[in-house]
Amino acid sequence: MKKLALSISVLLLAGLGVFGQKAEPKRISFERGKTSATVTGTLSNDQEMDFVFGAKAGQTVKLKVTSQPKGNLFDFRIAGDGFEVETDYDSYSEYSFTAPATGDYLVFVRKRSTESVRRAKFFLRLEIN
Repeated sequence: MKKLALSISVLLLAGLGVFGQKAEPKRISFERGKTSATVTGTLSNDQEMDFVFGAKAGQTVKLKVTSQPKGNLFDFRIAGDGFEVETDYDSYSEYSFTAPATGDYLVFVRKRSTESVRRAKFFLRLEIN
C-alpha cells in the first residue's frame, strides 16, 4: 500500500511538472508569395508571449511592435539557436538584423510595466527579405 501511495505521489508530481511548463512558441508563417506577416496578442504588465520564425543565412529580418492603445507599451528580444543574435529587451519598437545562420529564431514580446495602461494589445510585424 505504501508503494502504491508513493507511486501515485511521484506520478502526480511528475504531471505537475509537465503541466507547469511554458507553452511552445507560436510559429510565425507567411502566406504564399508574401515576405511579411503580423501577429497579435494581448498582455498584462510584465507578461510575455513567445514566437518562432525561420530565416536563411544572409536574409534581412525586420521586426516592429506597436500597440493599442498607442504608446511605447511593449518591448522584445530575439534569440537564435546557437547563433549570436540574442538581444536584451529593447525600449525601441523596431529592430533589424542580417540572419547569421539558417534556422529558427525566437522573439519574446513583453508588456512593459506601466500604471496608466496595465493591459494592452500588441501587433508584431515580421518582414524577411
